Amino acid sequence: MKPNPTLHDESRWQAVLDRDAHADGQFVFAVLTTGIFCRPSCRARHALRQNVRFYADASAAQAAGFRPCKRCQPDKADPQQQRIDKVTEACRLLEQERTLTLDELAQAVAVSPYHFHRLFKSVTGMTPRAWQQAWRARKLRETLAASETVTNAVLAAGFPASSSYYRQADSTLGMTARQYRRGGDTQRVRFTLQSCVLGRCLVAASSRGICAVLPGDSDAALIAELAQIFPNAQREEADHAFQQQVAQVIALLDGRRSTLQLPLDIRGTAFQQQVWQALRDIPAGETRSYQQVADSIHKPNAARAVANACAANTMALVIPCHRVVRQSGALSGYRWGEARKAELLKREAKQEP
Repeated sequence: MKPNPTLHDESRWQAVLDRDAHADGQFVFAVLTTGIFCRPSCRARHALRQNVRFYADASAAQAAGFRPCKRCQPDKADPQQQRIDKVTEACRLLEQERTLTLDELAQAVAVSPYHFHRLFKSVTGMTPRAWQQAWRARKLRETLAASETVTNAVLAAGFPASSSYYRQADSTLGMTARQYRRGGDTQRVRFTLQSCVLGRCLVAASSRGICAVLPGDSDAALIAELAQIFPNAQREEADHAFQQQVAQVIALLDGRRSTLQLPLDIRGTAFQQQVWQALRDIPAGETRSYQQVADSIHKPNAARAVANACAANTMALVIPCHRVVRQSGALSGYRWGEARKAELLKREAKQEP
């Protein structure tokens, strides 16, 4: 029995009515009264069904005498890929010393400034200005160790020679550029050690807020880990007032509260910050794969880099990297041991929503 092509066309027509973006690339439809062919997801007003014909691709529609829609551009690459390509090009333009205006960037990628700003933020999670500042901060980290002076490093990273931009670099590093260059030797980090359901826990804070939450088996190992994270900072045990604040962190670890109302000092590259924010968006009791996290930040090829960002996390539970698992659902590595990861997931799964 031969297949009925009418049934196939009706499913295509339903995709057109639904403006189903998943159908893009599978076929195009042409309108007899206008002589134009479109993608299934085209936002133009729907034609009457009797005036619509379907073709396998743009070439077939053009061979039949139809011309491509200027709105959905069915003869061009996938629209989502076009958007990603435009943002990728803009990112390359931003990675230079000169500050580019929004108008200049939008003109370079042939998009209006308003739509470009929305597009850039939807793909990267950051504004163009924040992206360039993050790039400069990363460049600054790379050049501080190699440059003879801090000023040379700041200028080499693309920061203008002004105090306002210098303060931006300071904020991103979590300390002054001079302190960072010397390994944070004048930075003060207070810490305290307490017990929680995961064993012992070290909580540390800088002048900006909580900067480390480290569960472990022994106080000595935890203090050594803190020294590795802040090798040259002035590390000192906290006073009683700070120990009372830490009760919030311990309650979070023990599952007695779901949020933390203390200032945080979260440090990382622009990419790490993106990943960590995505982790904080995962609801308690749920998990995501590394690939799903990469997809959520619009970097589908960065699953391995996501895993590295999880491994670099120093804020247990505050940044819930324990909620990221393998594609199969199996547990993967965890900075503080798979047993703790399993315990955290088990406890969250039992909690009422």
